[in-house]
Amino acid sequence: MPHNHHQVSGSPELLAPAGSPEALAAAVAAGADAVYLAGRRFGARHYAANFSDEELRAAVDYAHLRGVRVYVTVNTLVRDDELADVARYLLWLYETGVDAVLVQDAGVASLAREAVPDLLLHASTQMTVHNREGVGRAAREGFSRVVLARELTLAEIEGIGEEAAARGIGIEVFAHGALCYCYSGQCLLSSVIGGRSGNRGMCAQPCRKPYRLVTGEKDGYGRPKELCEVPAEDHYLLSTRDLAVYPHLDRLARTPVASLKIEGRMRSPEYVATVTSIYRRALDAIAAGNPWSPSKEEMRDLALAFNREFTEGYILGARDIMARDRPGNRGILLGTVTGYDPRRGEAAVRLAGDLLPRSGDGLAFCTDDPEEDTGAVVRGTPTARSGTVRLSVPAQVREGARVFLTKSADLEERAKRIMTKPLPQIPIDISAAWEDGVPCLEATVPVDGGEPLLVRYRSDLVMEPARSRPLAAEQIAEQFGKTGGTPFMVRRMDLRYPGGLFAPASELNRVRRTFLERVGEAVLAARRPGQDAVDAARERVEAAIAGMECSTEQRRAPRPLPVSVYAGTLDEAAAAARSGARTVYLEPPATGILAEAAAVCREGGADLVWKWPSITRRGFLDAAAPLLPSLYDAGVRGVMVSGMGVADAVRQAEPRMALYGAAGLNLWNHRTARELAPLFLRCTASPELPAADLARLAEAAGEAPELEVLVQGNIEALVTEDRLVAAVSGKEPGDRFLGLADQRNRVFPLRHDGEGRTYIANAVETCLVDRLPRIAGMGIDAVAIDARGRGPHYAGEMARLYREGIDAAGRGDSRTLAALKEEVKRRALGGITGGHFVRGLEE
Repeated sequence: MPHNHHQVSGSPELLAPAGSPEALAAAVAAGADAVYLAGRRFGARHYAANFSDEELRAAVDYAHLRGVRVYVTVNTLVRDDELADVARYLLWLYETGVDAVLVQDAGVASLAREAVPDLLLHASTQMTVHNREGVGRAAREGFSRVVLARELTLAEIEGIGEEAAARGIGIEVFAHGALCYCYSGQCLLSSVIGGRSGNRGMCAQPCRKPYRLVTGEKDGYGRPKELCEVPAEDHYLLSTRDLAVYPHLDRLARTPVASLKIEGRMRSPEYVATVTSIYRRALDAIAAGNPWSPSKEEMRDLALAFNREFTEGYILGARDIMARDRPGNRGILLGTVTGYDPRRGEAAVRLAGDLLPRSGDGLAFCTDDPEEDTGAVVRGTPTARSGTVRLSVPAQVREGARVFLTKSADLEERAKRIMTKPLPQIPIDISAAWEDGVPCLEATVPVDGGEPLLVRYRSDLVMEPARSRPLAAEQIAEQFGKTGGTPFMVRRMDLRYPGGLFAPASELNRVRRTFLERVGEAVLAARRPGQDAVDAARERVEAAIAGMECSTEQRRAPRPLPVSVYAGTLDEAAAAARSGARTVYLEPPATGILAEAAAVCREGGADLVWKWPSITRRGFLDAAAPLLPSLYDAGVRGVMVSGMGVADAVRQAEPRMALYGAAGLNLWNHRTARELAPLFLRCTASPELPAADLARLAEAAGEAPELEVLVQGNIEALVTEDRLVAAVSGKEPGDRFLGLADQRNRVFPLRHDGEGRTYIANAVETCLVDRLPRIAGMGIDAVAIDARGRGPHYAGEMARLYREGIDAAGRGDSRTLAALKEEVKRRALGGITGGHFVRGLEE
């Protein structure tokens, strides 16, 4: 494992994206310490070019011969019928010598740990790890690194870093590129709108589309009456800026972060070359201890490579995360249109600075409406006269339009130069001795953090005693020292040459070439597991697959399903309990009502479970955990959480408290269920699962944990740190209905948790009342209704309708079920849908 010449000890790894073989070559040439990429399956960027098996194997060898590590993303959520394929794929990646795999699915991680324990695991940012407890759990689950949620601040990361160091697990953070609006791994927006799941790498980026904020009074079922639009200047309400920590890279380089990640597997090789090289130069200067300050020119190059306007991100405490005025690449402001000559098709542009367009540059002429932007390519290099240039534009552009340089021919040329410069070479020491005229060569290759690699080669050349012109040691050293076109450079040469021998130069060159090929093979072999290790892993993989095939334990026989209800207020909780809900998940704005709610629920025969928010950062955990013992004594019977680390925190604070898993745990397969079983009494199956997959999960998961299905309500589609309502309206959200209307006038309800985070729900309500016979027949243990924000009438009546539905399903009474569906529809917000249960996902 040769040492990468770039990474200085103490300096964080620079990790670059490689969405294609060309982008990989660009990342290596620009000085990346490591790259991340995907094969054609199970990677969360389905629309990147990605790598075929042959390309991936070649990519790993290419990178390893240049001292660069390769991490492969296997970070989609996986259905039960795909687990065998994933296990074999992990084995193949292990055999190929990849340095680590990035994983989102807890079941896939457990499979990797069991079958290929030597393959390093990195927890994808889609695992939504955002606190110390999450990092501690990841360490126990066998991860060697965690990619933290992008919403964390530097202070939080430093606090988490102490936990990581104590547990011997590395931390990776995003440094540059696109930001998601939602906490990664908690987003179902693309999935609920069009069936393209971000958790399957198919995100359609609905957050880059225009929306309007709407509000209105609520009716008795929490639905809006007479919606009105909240006036707003901007329309792209969910569109984030791009992250660039470059101006404060020195601060980041001093933190306990092991790796800085550049986002962009959908980006061009030129983008990768430009951004990677700028961060490389800066990190090297900082590591060398030189005084470093960000350069205006480099910042301009980063912006020209691609930007949606830059932000320093949550990580550096920035407030300007959003770019709500337009969702696309901004480029750099060139100037403003002062006039247009329709005859010549020319615009006069007053320049804003010293930037002059040149032939081949791309321009965008922008008004206030991004839909009306006009693009042009500069032909010939224009000259500036008194601060104004004339530019050919095919369509008429308005006076006052702003002109942006969105593609720079000069930057692309510089990027291409980076991509064609000589690649990093691995330093080797060579010694040569002669046995009976035969050159015997030995190479010593340094290995990162380990014993150097020794490669010996006895050549097939017999050098004869010279008749007239014996070769001098210098001549032989010159032939043996040529390494052009190979991944090696000779650092030291030690010749024990007896003298007086001769061989043609072509023969010496042939010996050197063969020897360096052997060294290359040895370097690659050292990065791959040995045959015995691979055979043992193959046996474990096949055993795991066989175990899964025969592990379809029979779930309990179907029996009357208990109904659970999610509530946001004391009134909603009370109404649900009175109407026969057996469990109430209460997510209150403040904790003061929990004891009273527990007493009210107990009277109605229901258990009260405190639902924690999907995101539980330090402030919340430190306030909530100490309350658990007294709340248990007051009758609160459980806590519902969205992460395994948080579950550990509950267990530690109050071991008597039962644990319930929310949909945010992304339970897709029985391996994940098995991971959750020791902690959780009951878990919610992912709302993205179609009926057939849900049935397979229920069958394969056995009895633990209990499985619950969300059967009613507007499914929560995302959670974000953005204070959307306050930002757009200038006012804090009150009790009125709030929603986002899209271009098709669908209204997505908004709510806020006790810490002010924004949640967006699906515009259409899931309704599975008519599917209850199928759900009961699978052996599902409970069904849940989400009534948060819908008021006590909705909470109570939906609980009653579903109880009637469960009775009707038990009698096989389909006529009553059809009538109940009509009753539900009358109370629904935005109409009803069978959702993924019926339709499934686009694949």
